[in-house]
Amino acid sequence: MARSPLPSVPSRLLDIEVADSARRGEPLAAVLTPDGESAYSELAVRVRATGKAGEVQLVPGDEGPRWFVGVGDGTEKQYRCAGAAFVRAASSFAAAEADAGRRSPKRVAVALPAEASSEHVAAFATGALLGGYRFTVSSDEPPASVRTVRLLAAHERAVPEYTGAVDRARELAAASALARDLANAPANVKNPAWLADVAERVGGEVPGLSVTVRDEHWLSAQAFGGVLAVGGGSESPPRLIELSHRPRGATTHLLLVGKGITFDTGGISIKPAQGMHLMRTDMSGGGAVIAAMRAIAALRLGVRVTGLVPAAENHVSGSSYRPGDVVRHYGGRTTEVANTDAEGRMVLADAIAYGVQRYRPDAVVDVATLTGAMKVALGLRTGGLFASDDELAERVLAAGERTGEQWWRMPLLADHAEDVRSDIADVRQAPPGPGGITAALFLREFTADLPWAHLDIAGPARSEKNYDEVVPGGTGFSARTLVELAASYAGR
Repeated sequence: MARSPLPSVPSRLLDIEVADSARRGEPLAAVLTPDGESAYSELAVRVRATGKAGEVQLVPGDEGPRWFVGVGDGTEKQYRCAGAAFVRAASSFAAAEADAGRRSPKRVAVALPAEASSEHVAAFATGALLGGYRFTVSSDEPPASVRTVRLLAAHERAVPEYTGAVDRARELAAASALARDLANAPANVKNPAWLADVAERVGGEVPGLSVTVRDEHWLSAQAFGGVLAVGGGSESPPRLIELSHRPRGATTHLLLVGKGITFDTGGISIKPAQGMHLMRTDMSGGGAVIAAMRAIAALRLGVRVTGLVPAAENHVSGSSYRPGDVVRHYGGRTTEVANTDAEGRMVLADAIAYGVQRYRPDAVVDVATLTGAMKVALGLRTGGLFASDDELAERVLAAGERTGEQWWRMPLLADHAEDVRSDIADVRQAPPGPGGITAALFLREFTADLPWAHLDIAGPARSEKNYDEVVPGGTGFSARTLVELAASYAGR
């Protein structure tokens, strides 16, 4: 089996420290608001630094570079944006210095405003950790970049509080980074067996996380008809990845299910060639679940969480499933296939039905790059949230707010519920109507009326450009939300 081209996530993240003073000769930056004081207020006025959110101004000098980093009105979002913008600017400076044969700074210090809260510091750290993310599989040496950021508290008494906030931010950022790595990995390496292998290795690195991988023979014996149908056209057989965090004393059980389509040709209902190369990210939901489970265990959250990732490659061959087929899912429910490119809901249906029947959890959340319709409805920076339970919906929205991932609740329209019914099977996979809504209504059929939320991340799971802490490629969107959602049940 091909080994992962990925370096370990912690070694690639910045090292972020908290202190109350800079080291001698260390390059310095000052966080600046338009009407606030900074460590270098007089110099800021002289160079006309405005403090506008995301503005990074370099001031060269004999003692080394100085930067002013704007956080605007000082919201957490602006701090997160500022952290990302600063790391990009500082690393660009380091690379330019190295190219010119001069000493390239690897460590910088950032003076924080006295009014910065632990939430502000966590947001700045998250932006710094993720804003400089870079994924390449190359023989070239990576360019010089900043490797350590020391966050300087204005008061020594704030150091312990800031340190705790940064430690938690580091775990959440590591979840986003791992989810990005998994999404960005090329599909000639990333088949279902590879994804399962990575999940097992992740489980082996973190106490409190166990991983079980089910192969195609087990899936056949257990009648996972949806997963087997979708994966039937590929030489790389499907897998079910099961991750478990079971702390002592936990009274709540949360089930997370992530779509793990490692490459999606569309099957017989084949996609256009243009853009198909991006379908290596079609397992972003599954990657987010794997990454979130790692962070949940690392943070030792006192809630039981099970993660299921049905992994398959949707390919074209003589053994591909067809439009017009009737597929029997785990538990016996049948689906009439209309479009083989609507494969995500086929594998999710099996995994949801299995997780519900086997574990009877208190709540179910699935996450998937499911429908292009959600891109049209919400654009490329907001995830779609469908929920059968108002409390669960509020928990997801609040978790996203805390972590800087934006969600918008969509309706489960009763007028379209009957559209999911089939004349020759229990349900039909791709009925006419609003695509995001009918896909959610299809999945609801397999939830056994438990509290359930469906997260459609087709838009924000991938980006073509930098914005906030996001860089081009897989974004890791939803991983941090899932961790914070689990934390809300654990009271942390």
